[in-house]
Amino acid sequence: MAKRQLRLGAFMRPVSIHTGAWRYPGAWPDANFNFAHIKHLIQKLESGKFDAFFMADHLAVLNMPISALKRSHTITSFEPFTLLSALSAVTEHIGLVATGSTTFDEPYHVARRFASLDHISGGRAGWNIVTTSNPDAALNFGFDDHMEHAERYKRAREFYDVVTGLWDSFADDAFVRDVEAGLYFDPARMHVLNHKGKYLSVRGPLNIARPVQGWGASEDGKQLAAETAEAVFTGGGSLADGQKLYADIKGRMDKLGRNREHLKILPGAFVVVGDSVEEAKEKRALLDSKVDYDSAIASLSVILGTDASGFDPDGQLPPIPETNASKSGRQRLVDLAARDKLTVRQLAQRVGGYGGLSFVGTPKTIADQMEEWLTSYGSDGFNIMFPFLPAGLDDFVDKVVPELQRRGIFRTQYEGKTLRENLGLPRPKNRFFEG
Repeated sequence: MAKRQLRLGAFMRPVSIHTGAWRYPGAWPDANFNFAHIKHLIQKLESGKFDAFFMADHLAVLNMPISALKRSHTITSFEPFTLLSALSAVTEHIGLVATGSTTFDEPYHVARRFASLDHISGGRAGWNIVTTSNPDAALNFGFDDHMEHAERYKRAREFYDVVTGLWDSFADDAFVRDVEAGLYFDPARMHVLNHKGKYLSVRGPLNIARPVQGWGASEDGKQLAAETAEAVFTGGGSLADGQKLYADIKGRMDKLGRNREHLKILPGAFVVVGDSVEEAKEKRALLDSKVDYDSAIASLSVILGTDASGFDPDGQLPPIPETNASKSGRQRLVDLAARDKLTVRQLAQRVGGYGGLSFVGTPKTIADQMEEWLTSYGSDGFNIMFPFLPAGLDDFVDKVVPELQRRGIFRTQYEGKTLRENLGLPRPKNRFFEG
């Protein structure tokens, strides 16, 4: 029986999730906003046969005090579609994935942008559906308050149906371009969506040919994923947590009649590579030492969705009220603090660096852990977060990838030309046209 194959994405916006990454010795301080550097990084990832380059876009600066914000390397970042379009011209195989908000964008805009990127890149675009958890984003789009959490997911479900409906505006054979007859496209192969729903009203059709790929965490998020997603980027916790989430989402797919293999679950994993476990731990400790407490407590506040600056630093985490922030992210921290009996200060220090799933060790020990997650159905792969750039990324591509390939659980060559082909996902049929 063939071995299950690991899928690897690279979390690259910001280029490192770690607050201290830009201050690490030898790191590129401006890596998050330097096109030449980012071009080098994506080409290195492609040489390592990564599935995708992932950009988590933000529609506002992080909602934290200026004392912490002034230390953040994420304050200035490229707009995703501009950057990914440029990167598509200097790569050939790696997928180009960006978030697209269903709360603060319009489905026609999202459909156009992703369809354009998919055609420009030859079928390598991917849409990461988000409802946007940062409440400050609402203030940039004419709203005083953020839409309620459950309501955001209801709108997202309708939004998805509209976007994919727009992508199916034309049959694949609609554009006949008959020069002699003067017929550019067959009107019978065009569909006008005429969508009118609770949240959205969109006539259509989209003014772009069908994309090359076709396209078709919280409780609401897990259901949305089971119904619509083909890859899910999750926050990483313990292996037991990963197995529970994996079984939950795949189980929902079973009930919906979807093939389990048509969705890949990729938790975020922060990876620090050393020639010995001790060296890797020393790298992590040095990196964590670059995080100031004001940045740490601000990061904790963002994830909890409530101001933690007034909490007793040396006391236990108090009860956290329900908010419109990410429910799954908040609960992971509450569980972590309770399980490890962490003070607020200790929890903030973990979060200020990176408090999620981490693999810190040698290429062998890291590959051991990744293989365990894969074979025990904790994930289908990982969205890799690098500790500092470029060395942290180089270490993974040059040392960990060959070990994964040696074990026969990661590709040595790309399987196809499109992101779908490389992920082993089928091209969806057009819902309005046969053939």
